[in-house]
Amino acid sequence: MTLALIILAAGKGTRMRSDLPKVLHPIAGAPLVVHAMEAGKPLSPERCVVVAGHGADLVRKRVLAHDPTAEIVLQTEQLGTAHAVDQARAALEGFEGDAIVLYGDTPFVSAETLGDIQAARASGADVVVLGFEAAVPGKYGRLVVEGDRLARIVEAKDATPAELDITLCNSGVVCADSATLFDLISKVGNDNASGEYYLTDIVDIANADGKRCVAVTCDEAETLGVNSRVDLAAAEAVFQTSRRRQAMEEGATLVAPETVHFAYDTKLGRDVLVEPNVVFGPGVVVEDGVELRAFSHLEGCHVGQGSIVGPYARLRPGSDLAEGVKIGNFVETKNAVLAKGAKVNHLSYIGDASVGAEANIGAGTITCNYDGVLKHHTEIGENAFIGSNSALVAPVKIGARALVGAGSVISRDVPDEALAMTRAKQEVKPGLAAKLRARLLELKASRKK
Repeated sequence: MTLALIILAAGKGTRMRSDLPKVLHPIAGAPLVVHAMEAGKPLSPERCVVVAGHGADLVRKRVLAHDPTAEIVLQTEQLGTAHAVDQARAALEGFEGDAIVLYGDTPFVSAETLGDIQAARASGADVVVLGFEAAVPGKYGRLVVEGDRLARIVEAKDATPAELDITLCNSGVVCADSATLFDLISKVGNDNASGEYYLTDIVDIANADGKRCVAVTCDEAETLGVNSRVDLAAAEAVFQTSRRRQAMEEGATLVAPETVHFAYDTKLGRDVLVEPNVVFGPGVVVEDGVELRAFSHLEGCHVGQGSIVGPYARLRPGSDLAEGVKIGNFVETKNAVLAKGAKVNHLSYIGDASVGAEANIGAGTITCNYDGVLKHHTEIGENAFIGSNSALVAPVKIGARALVGAGSVISRDVPDEALAMTRAKQEVKPGLAAKLRARLLELKASRKK
């Protein structure tokens, strides 16, 4: 079934008390609106239209960075949800297929639930509304169901006492044939206290036109909306709890699950060991059998099978570790490719570099990759050994099986199997230490007087 997503993302989010549009506030490293886009991705939508308003330029930039094929339309006046959806009319002119309306501040509607909505459409329903059983219905609109038909949506303020007892509530998510959706919206009026055009009114209009409306249900947690910083923190907690459980169910060991922080797109293989206080930024792929030791931070990187990272390691974007690589404590890598079995065990920075198979990088080694204007590349060959406290001044190449003596500053290429060493000549003065110490003690005493 051909599908278009319409994502409403025009609200300012006054309760966020922020200059940033509400839908750009992040959960698990991705803006709320990106979560909504990702929810529909497994359904392979042909079109994705995001309705922006407040901070539209910022929203456009972030949405297109995530999906360059997405389309941005503007809602210049906030005149209700039906009016917001109607802003996508021109973009979807001539589109033949279904449209699902999602919300940029409701990040957790699952792909499975959207699949259920599609199934309801395929079974003959003209309009499908997503509902949920609310623990505390409160101010939610109620879905009045008669048999297998959705009769109407009643706002809490307009509901009778009997209708207020209904716990099946409206999430706002709607699906219909695109042409049908916009035809129904064209008939929505604004004769209400707020003077706004409400998407919920299409159910009454559709029923009056003899169309079939049905409700599909999901867990209440999927409909969690974010309207404040408190809501944002609660949503983050919901995501992290769910993702931790998923990781463990899929074969990863989390030693202290409550301390591990996932990004929205983190991918872990089987038999991965994650020690306490590991943080994943966006874009991390970890293969089978990896050990991620405590207090490590990973972002935009790939960790090959059987590698060991940390503790206290930082893998920055562009880090690509092959099988069996060892990255030790207080090591930082960035835009670095490390081949099978390479070792950087402690206190080093490897940036804009390639490290050959089985190469060993000694403690305190740094690749000097930045000259203040441009970045430069360092190449370290297979089985090379870099002595501790060395500085490799890029651009530079260290050949295969070459040795670099500890404490060296290397600014020229080192051929394969060569030894390179740069040190000042060491001098030893017998007895001078005792004389110098005595002189310094005398100076200290005189200063005290």
